[in-house]
Amino acid sequence: MANENIEERIIELLIDITGEEEIGDYRDDDLFEEDVLDSLGAIELLVRLKEEFGIAIAPTELEREEMNSVNKIVERVQERL
Repeated sequence: MANENIEERIIELLIDITGEEEIGDYRDDDLFEEDVLDSLGAIELLVRLKEEFGIAIAPTELEREEMNSVNKIVERVQERL
């Protein structure tokens, strides 16, 4: 899967989970500090990443700061593909 497609799909997942249509416009913003993503949403994201990309990331495996923005989430997924 091309990097652009990975990014697009992750943004689509985040929009679906958070309801924030503009989430792709603020790729470096801290999603937790901006109250866009919470702990439950983060768990849902991990489940959906496993379903979509076949990668398993345990909630305790990474610090929140390692997956707190769109760009960081994309980086973590790309590292594991």
